[in-house]
Order: sequence, then structure tokens, then C-alpha cells
Amino acid sequence: MSITSLQSIARWPHHDGSALCVSNAFPELGEKVTVRLRVPRSLGEVDGVWLRSVRDGEPHYDAAAPVGGSDVVPWDWYSAELSVINPVQRYRWAIRLGGRTHWLNAAGFFNRDVRDDHDFRVVALDRTVADPTPDWVHQSAMYQVFPDRFARSEQADLHPTPEWAIACDWDTSEVFGRSPETPYQFFGGDLPGITEKLDHIQGLGATVLYLTPMFPARSNHRYDASDFSGVDPLLGGDSALVELVEAAHARGLRVIGDLTTNHSGDAHEWFRAARASAAAPEAEYYYFDEDHKNYVAWLGVDSLPKFNWNSQKLRERFVLDDDSMVARWLKPPFNFDGWRIDVGNMTGRQGRDDLNHEVAALIRRRLHEVKPDAMLLAESTCDAAADFQGDTWQGAMTYTNFTRPLWHWLAGDHEPAGEPWFFGVPPERAERIDGEDFLATHLDFVSGFPWTVRRCNMNALDTHDTARAAHVMRPGGQAVGVALQYTMPGIPMVFMGDEFGLTGWNGEASRTPMPWNDRSRIGEDLRGLYGELGRVRSQSPALLDGGIRWVHAGSDVLIFVREHADESALVVAARDDFEVTLDAAVVSPASPDEWRLAATVQDRAGQGGVVVEHDDGAVTLRGRGGPDAAVWLLPGVEHP
Repeated sequence: MSITSLQSIARWPHHDGSALCVSNAFPELGEKVTVRLRVPRSLGEVDGVWLRSVRDGEPHYDAAAPVGGSDVVPWDWYSAELSVINPVQRYRWAIRLGGRTHWLNAAGFFNRDVRDDHDFRVVALDRTVADPTPDWVHQSAMYQVFPDRFARSEQADLHPTPEWAIACDWDTSEVFGRSPETPYQFFGGDLPGITEKLDHIQGLGATVLYLTPMFPARSNHRYDASDFSGVDPLLGGDSALVELVEAAHARGLRVIGDLTTNHSGDAHEWFRAARASAAAPEAEYYYFDEDHKNYVAWLGVDSLPKFNWNSQKLRERFVLDDDSMVARWLKPPFNFDGWRIDVGNMTGRQGRDDLNHEVAALIRRRLHEVKPDAMLLAESTCDAAADFQGDTWQGAMTYTNFTRPLWHWLAGDHEPAGEPWFFGVPPERAERIDGEDFLATHLDFVSGFPWTVRRCNMNALDTHDTARAAHVMRPGGQAVGVALQYTMPGIPMVFMGDEFGLTGWNGEASRTPMPWNDRSRIGEDLRGLYGELGRVRSQSPALLDGGIRWVHAGSDVLIFVREHADESALVVAARDDFEVTLDAAVVSPASPDEWRLAATVQDRAGQGGVVVEHDDGAVTLRGRGGPDAAVWLLPGVEHP
């Protein structure tokens, strides 16, 4: 076999980017960082351990020294000094067992040599142009609001339906997932309506409110901005945004906006000027043919002309000027706490042009100047790791490493009504995989991120651009998914309506108005579960800052431990009935008598849905009655 079996993952050596294993997450260039490895004694006698790093493209080996172990825990620790020679410093571990070299990298434990792409990595930031990501970013829990469909205030009735729109009734009009009317259905949600519902958002454990675009446009999604300098009057205008952010900040909630760096709308004043004359200064902001008749649009959608980031003038107006799109909304009186960048993966990319990293670094530097503690996340619908190496976007709104494999693992038996649509997936359905494949896929895609980025990636069950999880997952599957999104490294990202089990077969069909007045539209009320998991996560150093060590991946159940010096957390997630027996010491040095149940999807007689039994050094975890998940808090783990 090329990789040690996932069935025996509890016997893998362990290393990740957390404080347990890496002494400094944000080192300076030239600094030495202490890195630590745990090797289970069950693997047999260790003949040697080396740290392999790549320095200026050349492999380099340092012998790792044994630094401790005890009879209480079944592993030994090794330590080495990693010299940070390059801005993104890659490394892995070589472990000689029984005369044969094995390799541990971020994708797993191998008994053959492997590519450098999946090596662990630390990032040395140039402090003059970028700041280390503030802790509040990865410790966030995010709630995404699509303004047209979240809530209407009384003042919304004062606005006439715009000429481009089709007026719809909040509770009775059908949302069309694919129709000429889809972008023009107008339900009239506004920013004051969001302000009135902040209790609801905070009750779900959210710490960050993420707003999809609020600029004037000619669609309900507003990604076709006609102006970047003001808030759409249909949403309440600039004053409504100021009031919303102030009210959120007063509660301890942060607010981020949605900025489209890839394109504008075709009604934008820049594009109108550009299209009218090849001599206009704005003409260089976009891609036109030689005759200045045809232009490049995002995915061929005429209403979304693509920006040409070769233009220095575009860079100034969009990023660098005092009143630029990037800077203006981070300053008073608006005081956004950061940005989610739309179509981050395609920004600056067009044919021969690949300015993506350059543009991302430019925006990161601007945040360093304007608001050093701001959040900067970017959308990427493909294998995102290559674009997220720590010096540009802080984290990714991506689907490959969490959302997609989770959908496949929790897929239902039924053929859902409508074709569930998902970025980058050829079949128009979520084909089922087992837990081993979920974990292998997750590790394959997440391994390319530095740990400091990985913990800032959004863990989304769905978004405004996908089908709803409740549409394709088996009954009870969404609740298990919620448990994983709140307990795995990353930022849990809840799309409005997930807490009510809303459905939808594609992104547009999922943008359903919230069922504030019509309870019959609630599929499953999960508000209590979201609130409970949000509370547990916010109070757990293990779930906020701990590493992750997988101890079991079976067909129907996944088990891992989040470890921190102050506390650990054991997480069990199952899609069906299961029974697993493990060496108790492999899970935790603490006896199962010391485990404290913190959250559960099911609850039988107050004991929790997952039953724990232990005897003679073994612990058995058992679940009956279908999909379930549970979280226990355990004593912390310290390195020697």
C-alpha cells in the first residue's frame, strides 16, 4: 500500500501546525522554529527520525532528538529546529521503522516517497506589508446574509419596485432556481430588517455577520454593481449600513462585506464610459477586442464585464486611493471589519494574464495600511491551496476540502427533486462515499494550506451558490454536518436559513426568504443545535486553537481529537449505527471517567446519543438510531 491504512489511523505519527507542535505560527524570515512530532509506540522500535525541509528548492535533513514520553501515554516525542529560509517554508518528517523509511506530511503517513506539494509549511510574513492574521479571525463563527431574502423592515414598503425587478410576496411567491426571472425576483429585504434580527443571529452563536453585496445593481444578488460608492437605497442607503454596523459592534458582532474584484456590472459608470469610447481612461479597466466592440465577461455573462488588472489606474481607484473600494468601507463611518472577496480564484486571470497573486498581495498590503486587524477571505471554487499561502488572502471560502466530501459522505438514499448543483462536480447528484474516502479527500485538499490559513478557511454546509445541505443529505445528516463544521479546524459558516432546515436544489433556489411569518416553511428547526455548538466552541480552547489528530475513519463514523495544552475535545460523528473499540490511551491519557459530554445531536435520557463504555484500557463508542454526533471535553495535552 502507498499509504498506511486509514483504518489504522490511530497508529499514525502526529504533527500539525498548532501550538502543540509548532513553537511560533508566524515566524520572521531567518528565524528558527521548534517543531515536534509524536510517534506511537505501537509502530515498533524507531531507528531514527529526521526533519526534511526544502531550502531554496534543495532538500535538507536535520536529525530529530527524542525529548520525552511516559508510561502513561503510548507515544514518544521528537523535536527539531526548523530554519525558516524561505517565505513559505516546507517540511515533512522521515521516520525509520524496521529498517524502512516512512514519511509523514500534511496529507498522511506513507511508506513511500511523496511529492512536496503536501508538505507541512509555515509562513514568514514581511511585516512591512502584511500583518499576522489576528486570532479573532480563525476564532469566528460566521453567519451569511443575502439581504434581499433575510428580513424586511417597515421602511422597505416605502421603496417602489425598481424597473428591473419582478415584485414577489415574501411568504407565497416561489423562488425560481433556473428561469429568465431568477435574477430579477425582488422580495425587498433590507439592512434595517437585518438590524432588527441581530438577536436571532447572535442566538446561533455567530460572532461575524457576512453580508453579500449591498451596492446598487440591476439584480437581486447585486454582484453586478452599478456603483461602488454608496449603499443601494433599496437596502436603506448609507445610513442604514452605518446603523447596522454600529448595532452589531455594540453587541460584539463584527461585520464584513462582499467585494467583487473580478468584475463590475455592465451598468457601472466605469464600464459605460469604457464602452462608449476606447479613448476613455476607464477603457483600460476592462478587456476589449481590437475593434473595441466586444468585451470579456465573467463566464460569458454579458452583465458582468471582467476587470483588467494590468491597469494601474484600476489598481489606484479600486485599491490604493484613499476612497478606493477596498479602503473606503473599512473606515468611519462605515467601519466594516473586513472583506469576503467574490470570485477570488479568477481575479486577475484571463488567458495569458495571471495577476492573481499580485492583486491579492496588493489588497492585503492595503489592509495592512488601513485596518491591520481586518479579515480578508476570498472565494475559490476549485483546489484553492496554491492561491492561499499566507501572504495574500487569510483564508478561503472553498468547497473542495470540507463541503463537497461532506455532502458525499452524508448523501441520502433518495433522488432529490431537482438537480443538486455544485461547483466543479460533473454528476448532477451527490454520490455517496464512505468515511475513509471523506477523510482521504479532506486531507488531500487541506494539506496544501499552511496551518494559519487552514484554520481560517470557511467550513460551510452550503452557501448562496450551492444547493442546500438539507436537499441532498439523508434525514439527520445536516445536524451531523453542523457538528463537524463547528468542531473541525476552520470558521463555521452558516448560510441564513440553514438553522430552519430550508431546502433548494441549486444556489438560486436556495435563496429562500426566511420563514419568520410562515412556520410551515420550516423543514427542521435546528436553532438549538447551532446555539449549543456555537457556545461550546466559543468557550473551548481546544476547538478554537487546538490541533487535530484523527483516531478513526470507518464507513459510517469519523472520530478525532482536538488537542490543546488547556483542554482537549473528542468528536464523534456518525451517519448510521456504529460500534468502535479503541485503545483508551490513544484517545486521551485521561480516563473516560474524566470525559465531560459537552454537546450531542441526539440525547437519550440525558446520557447523549453516543454511548461510551470502557474496560481494561479499551474504550467502546457505540451509536444506535441513525445519524448522530457528540463532543466531549477532556484534559489538555502538553508537549515535553
